[in-house]
This record gives sequence, structure tokens and C-alpha cells, in this order.
Amino acid sequence: MEEYSVFTWASVIVICSFIGFMIENAWIGIRFGYVDNRNMYLPFLLGYGIAVVLFYLILGLPERYPDVKYFISVFAMVSTGEIVLGYVVEKMCGIYYWDYSGLPFHITRYTSLFTSMGFAVMITAFMRCVFPRIIDVISNADSTIITYAGITMSGLLVVDYLASFYQMKKRRDFHQRWKFILYEKKTEDSFVIDRS
Repeated sequence: MEEYSVFTWASVIVICSFIGFMIENAWIGIRFGYVDNRNMYLPFLLGYGIAVVLFYLILGLPERYPDVKYFISVFAMVSTGEIVLGYVVEKMCGIYYWDYSGLPFHITRYTSLFTSMGFAVMITAFMRCVFPRIIDVISNADSTIITYAGITMSGLLVVDYLASFYQMKKRRDFHQRWKFILYEKKTEDSFVIDRS
């Protein structure tokens, strides 16, 4: 496995955190008809950036094994991560961060067979097709600006994460800063993933 500098990893975390923010809002926009700040001040979700780096450090890239083995490993990691994060937020902030209990084959309220499979498919595809290009571009960019921007931005993401969770813990409620309605829902869905 090729070694990368801490500056490269910091930039990867920032980029993947932004991609995670956009993916979540795309899903919420399609499913529920709005987009919002996803409980953060900044348009980044640090968990996605950290998760991508962990997938790489633990599993490498999908080409290392047959994709089925990689997919199963990602599925197990996603399921475990969702359960742990969900319970930590529940105990820390007194809220259900998300709730899949209305879905078939849910495992606790925080994960389900189908959501974990969906994440595993997306992550496997991302790690095969997108991640190598992102890390190559960043690691080959010989720029002081990129180096310091990655470190500065990743530091801001950590501060944002801590500040946002402090607000949720203090209020025992979601940390909604803004919300744009894209369209009005005609009927209520049978389960809620709304974290706003």
C-alpha cells in the first residue's frame, strides 16, 4: 500500500466529507423534498471523510480481492459504524439521529439490510472508480496552498463537528441552521430518516 503524507490524507478527508454532504442532501432531496445543513455549520460531513480513509487503510482498494469479499467487508463495517454512531448520539444528545425501524430487515433502529447493502455498493464503486483518482490528483499536486488548505480545512471540520454536536447535546435536539424545501410531499412516508 502506497504511503501518503498527512497533508494528502487531510485533503482527502475534506473532499470526501463534502461529497458525503452532497450525497446525503441528494438522497434527502429526492426522498423528502428538501435539503438542509445536515446538523453541521459547514457543508461537510466529517464522518464520510474519515470512513473513506479507514476503508482504504483497512481494506485497501476493491481490486485487492474479489469485489464480493470487499463488499461483504464494507457491509459489515457500515452496519457496525451506523449502530455505534446511532447509539452514541442517542446517549449523548437524547435524540434518534436517524431511524430505520420502519424498514424491513432492520437491525436495531440504526441499520438495516437494504441500507447497509446500498452503502456497500456505493462505497465499493467509489473506492474502485473515484477514490484512486482523488488521491492521485492530491498526492501529485505539488502545491503549498493545497497542503495548508487541507490541514486548515480538516481542522475546521473537526471544530465544526464538535461545535455542532455540542449544540445537539445542549438542546437535546437536531442542529438545523437552514432548510430549503424543494417540493411539498403529498403523503407521509412510512419511516423517517429526517435528521433535521
